[in-house]
Amino acid sequence: MALESTFVPIPSEVIIPPAAYLAHTQGQMSLLGIVLAGTAGSWVGASAMYWASRLLGRPVVFALSPYVGISPAKIELAERWAARYESAGVFFSRLLPVIRHLIGIPVGILRMDFRWYALATLAGSLLWCSVLAWLGKTIGQHPELLAGSLHRFFAWVLGAAAVLAALYYFFVQRPAGRKP
Repeated sequence: MALESTFVPIPSEVIIPPAAYLAHTQGQMSLLGIVLAGTAGSWVGASAMYWASRLLGRPVVFALSPYVGISPAKIELAERWAARYESAGVFFSRLLPVIRHLIGIPVGILRMDFRWYALATLAGSLLWCSVLAWLGKTIGQHPELLAGSLHRFFAWVLGAAAVLAALYYFFVQRPAGRKP
């Protein structure tokens, strides 16, 4: 989970739900432990991104951005968005795929107060890991989701993806497209 919160493309969706599934079906791990470990790991990775961006500074981050697949224009867009929404933006960003991995870059460059960044990251990561753990536990409680009624499960996943896409549009894309 620490790597997941950096620019390394390891989605938390392939870490937390299987762990929660195993916790429920085999009983070797606790769901609370999985949520807390996932949250702590997310915080460690997100903190590393924040401090690296803050310490390297804007010019170095811009110079390195093409090597990690982020355009300078996207960083500027993220800076405007982060400056506007601050810690509330960090909290909601922790719930959005892709965005949650990279939110530490603009807020680090902007030198947001680390205490607020850390608190928003912990809260958002706790909520995200809890939802993913619930999903894994639910699949463990209802193995038919993996066997015969997979279409219902995918309908729920698509519905959740639509909600996340709407959140992304209304809280990230639309506000960022406005002139500062």
